[in-house]
Amino acid sequence: MSSFLYRVGRAAARARVAVLVAWLAVLAIAGGAAAMFSEGPDDSFDIPGSESQEALNYLGNVFGELSGAQGRIVLVVPDGHRVDDPANQEAVASASAEIERLEQVATVVDPFAEDAAHAISDDRRAAMIEVPFDAELGHISEHTTTEIAAVADELRAAAGDGAEVHLGGEAFEDLVPEFSLVEVVGVVVALGVLLVLFKSFLAAGMPIVTALVGVGISVGLIFAGTALAPISSTAPMLAVMLGLAVGIDYALFILSRHRDQLAEGFEVTESIARAAATAGSAVIFAGVTVMVALLALVVAGIPFLTTMGIAAAGAITVAVLVAITLLPALMAFAGERLRPRQRTARRRTTRTRPERIGLARRWVRLVTRAPMVTILLLTGGLGALTLPATDLQLALPDGGSQEVGSEARDAYDALAEHFGPGYNGPLMVTADIIGSHDPVGVVEAIAEDIEGLDGVETVPLATPNPGADTGVIQVIPTSAPDSAQTEELVERLRGYEDHFVESYGVDTAVTGLTAVAIDVSDQLGSAMVPFAIIVVGLCLVLMAMVFRSIWVPIKASAGYLLSVGAAFGATSLVFQHGYFADALNVPETGSVISFLPIILMGILFGLAMDYQVFLVSRIREAYVHGEDPHRAIESGFVAASRVVVAAATIMLAVFAAFVPDGSPEIQPIAFSLAVGVFVDAFLVRMTLVPAVLSLLGERAWWLPRWLDRRLPAFDAEGAALLREVRLADWPAPDSPELVSAHQLRVTDDTGRPVTATVDMHLEPSRSLGLCGGAGAGKSAILYAIGGRVPGFEGDLKVLGRALPQHARAIRRRVAMIPCGQSRAPAEEARAALADGITLLLFDDLDVVVDIEQRASLRKILAHPTTADGTPASVVFTCHDQTLLGDILPEGSASTVALSRQLEEVS
Repeated sequence: MSSFLYRVGRAAARARVAVLVAWLAVLAIAGGAAAMFSEGPDDSFDIPGSESQEALNYLGNVFGELSGAQGRIVLVVPDGHRVDDPANQEAVASASAEIERLEQVATVVDPFAEDAAHAISDDRRAAMIEVPFDAELGHISEHTTTEIAAVADELRAAAGDGAEVHLGGEAFEDLVPEFSLVEVVGVVVALGVLLVLFKSFLAAGMPIVTALVGVGISVGLIFAGTALAPISSTAPMLAVMLGLAVGIDYALFILSRHRDQLAEGFEVTESIARAAATAGSAVIFAGVTVMVALLALVVAGIPFLTTMGIAAAGAITVAVLVAITLLPALMAFAGERLRPRQRTARRRTTRTRPERIGLARRWVRLVTRAPMVTILLLTGGLGALTLPATDLQLALPDGGSQEVGSEARDAYDALAEHFGPGYNGPLMVTADIIGSHDPVGVVEAIAEDIEGLDGVETVPLATPNPGADTGVIQVIPTSAPDSAQTEELVERLRGYEDHFVESYGVDTAVTGLTAVAIDVSDQLGSAMVPFAIIVVGLCLVLMAMVFRSIWVPIKASAGYLLSVGAAFGATSLVFQHGYFADALNVPETGSVISFLPIILMGILFGLAMDYQVFLVSRIREAYVHGEDPHRAIESGFVAASRVVVAAATIMLAVFAAFVPDGSPEIQPIAFSLAVGVFVDAFLVRMTLVPAVLSLLGERAWWLPRWLDRRLPAFDAEGAALLREVRLADWPAPDSPELVSAHQLRVTDDTGRPVTATVDMHLEPSRSLGLCGGAGAGKSAILYAIGGRVPGFEGDLKVLGRALPQHARAIRRRVAMIPCGQSRAPAEEARAALADGITLLLFDDLDVVVDIEQRASLRKILAHPTTADGTPASVVFTCHDQTLLGDILPEGSASTVALSRQLEEVS
């Protein structure tokens, strides 16, 4: 990966004009596609397979006017007046007739009609005009809603002074989050942090520019994608929030590495390539973890959540691609202007000043001085903050979550005040009465049973459909739609389904948008455990791949769970219990959006792994370079903390800027992410992690050898590239050696050395023998040369490529022939040469006993050439070189004599 990114970074720097033009073209195409193909967001929260959704779909076929979106007009007259006076009745009748003529309106229920029930409040001050639509939520035209609003204005004027008319119901609820200038605050704060970090307007502006380009492309593609699939209005806002946050952070990591290298004296293009390879590898790792976590939202089995995860993952993908291509191009345009200025040396005075200890060093020394105390205090505090999460109530947004003063919120409050909170979330019970001989009587009997249940306010409607095959009973709860009592009522009604079968011989189902919302919340809640298992399991595997450790992944996973729990607890305190709700402009407390927990877990996982990689990789790097574990913690922390603090502050600012905008969907998500980032970055990664590493000491970096050999490696910090760059001119510039090894030693699964330390060089058209008795490790070295051993000590280059990072390429370019297992090693060698292989590796060449095979091998080894006449080279192993007299031509091979394991080279 790092070698590939090195080439990408160098190419982007050299072709900077073409790269910039290409990205601007992509931005223009995405914007044009959004303008041409966008069909707008779709906020219908379907949940296939649930009882409520199937019943609602069926109701759409047999009783269409009750299955579409619902709207209502609430007329409220001043105190001391009656809503049912003749003038109001006439105005309402006129408004009802005018609305009924509009497109997409299924019917209108005049509250003063003879067949209307429970449409006049008990205090006689409010009347409710029901407006069922024959279209689903999200498909009602703006023309229709505008015309109804005009009729409502006429009704308000006709009702006289002091009368209020409110448009409500899901058809008039503005659940679409809107972009505002408030989000700009996050970008401004990010720019300020970057200015403090880089002390350069040019450097500070680059991450902002690249993030905005990525966000523009992502949002354009999302809106264009609405032509192919329904996408909720939350998806583009989530993409903006994530795209800004990670886009700025990813650019920050790469740009910071580039400037550090420029300060060390690197040439601009070389520094860009190395920054793209090293910090870019970590960006790829962080981006992939976020994308995988977001794509794992599919486990919930809810279409709108799946599309939201895909859209957000797409925004992360664009941010990563922009960071590793467009940013290098912009850095190349800036050239030497990004090189930090060297501070002038201060005049030395006779007084010697003590060495200044920075804040980062003071902090890491403080938290590691008594690591167990730090661990107990932090885990105890975060555990206590997690406790409120146990009663976190989930629901989909409705009129009650709208901003105070909005039209939908006023209608919601008016219904709750004059009719009761349950009128804002009626339930529908369907009954299959096709086999009944008394459909009307059965429906009325079921309605009578339901009306006697706890939690039921009234049953205003109980009727068969025109085809007399389905009965519909409307149930008004005594509680609000998002309350626990309403959820209990839905479960109580479903518990009576067997009773209705036994008593009346009909199957029933509970549906309606309120029941659908409850089912969505339940399914999301049940998906949290498998999703958490996937995320935590992924965390363990990825961290083990990166850090080659058992304890570091366990610590990373535990810290992630602490961050998630604290974010849930803080969100519950604010959005459910109301602490600081007014200060944060929270319009309504009581519940949070249903998909918040699973979205938070997915996004915070990627961000947590981001900070983990950048901080712990520096600590591990110091440890691997010979520092003792405690000293490595301090030096690694000091080296990485400045960038991690800046990145976390930017994330925090971007997420926090979305909190006070009043959007009921985004507000709790943004708040929980802001809390999660703060806890994870500053408390878990920069406090708990150093303390745990200090407590573990050497054990922190332990990984069983058997697992180390089987676990794929992910070079998140580009160490492989640095190794490759270091070996670029080794053993000499333009060296002809096909195989070069220095201090090479291969170890077994237990960590014991299989071979002695070996130095060797093989020139083209030559043969090299590795000879020694059993246990000398000759086969282990041969397999390392062939790219079959993933881990070893020392330096090794084969065919001009450094190992082990190019092992896959080497395996394709060499032929490994195990003579002890092959029946015809000569034919295998001949076939390899015919395929153009220029390096033949024979294991245990001296065990070949067949006379014809030995003769054929002698001919091949005398002049090994490929089909096109290119000379080939040979490396072989043997127990005793004297047994190769009739195979090896005299003087054709040099040898390296290997002694027994753990002994020196003879």
